[in-house]
Amino acid sequence: MHKKIWMLVLVCVFIFGGFIYAQEEGEPVSAGPFTTWTAPLCGKNVLVMQPFFFYTHTRGSFDDEGNYHSFLEGERKFQIQEQLFIYYGLTDRLELDFQLTYQYNYAKQEGLKVHERGLADTYLFLRYLFKEEDKFLPYITGLLQIKFPTGKHQKLDPDKLGVDAFGNGAYEPAIGIIMTKNLKPFSFHFDAIYTHPLKTKIDGIKTIYGRASNLDFALEYFLPKGFNLMLEFNGFLQKDRKEDKEKIPASDTRYLLILPAIGWSCQKIQMLLGYQRTLAGQNTDANDSAVFTVVYTF
Repeated sequence: MHKKIWMLVLVCVFIFGGFIYAQEEGEPVSAGPFTTWTAPLCGKNVLVMQPFFFYTHTRGSFDDEGNYHSFLEGERKFQIQEQLFIYYGLTDRLELDFQLTYQYNYAKQEGLKVHERGLADTYLFLRYLFKEEDKFLPYITGLLQIKFPTGKHQKLDPDKLGVDAFGNGAYEPAIGIIMTKNLKPFSFHFDAIYTHPLKTKIDGIKTIYGRASNLDFALEYFLPKGFNLMLEFNGFLQKDRKEDKEKIPASDTRYLLILPAIGWSCQKIQMLLGYQRTLAGQNTDANDSAVFTVVYTF
């Protein structure tokens, strides 16, 4: 019952806010979604710093058939992750971005408590704005990215329950497309990214991770006084990996996430606070995350 009441309140806020917002002038600003890219770029010679903070509690897992299994009593797993995004506009249409991630992992199972912290894999992005938004069509931006295997990925301790792993050991180039359309008081964002991991060696074993696809969608709703509401969906699909040319069964991964959030913004600073939940998956953890980000433009 409380879920239905929450949804009713949210719908009322959306409708009421729309009438008020329609009376205000000026283009709204926001921190943007947590995972989905936005197509507009930061602008020539503009430097933007955006940290992200994730506290993720794992409540269970989804098996190879997509069935959910909760943790047994006494078991626990969580992660604290800090990401730093840096955006720099080379021109008004070309942008260079960088992502650095540091995380703390904790697990408790069968009386064993383990934890580790370290640097995760690092990303470099290049984005080019192909088309400005017009009356009918959205902003359209192309994306090139590569993941560098800077996180620990081999010589793992079998007694650490996997918490000492901070990456997968592979360079991963990717290509994508991003679209944003503004229809006051809404903004719609969509991206599709295709990743092709390169061959690597993990503890001497030749490994090829499966090709992966991301589909992300986010809706922002702008309210008066700089506030906004956001709803985001993130889908991920990766095929089985191969080790020494042999396909490893049940090593594929897929999941669907939902993330409602509320934000406040002005021209110099934008903030967003949200809650992310794994709705469905396969060979993946079932997570609940508290997430926060703030953007500062220099």
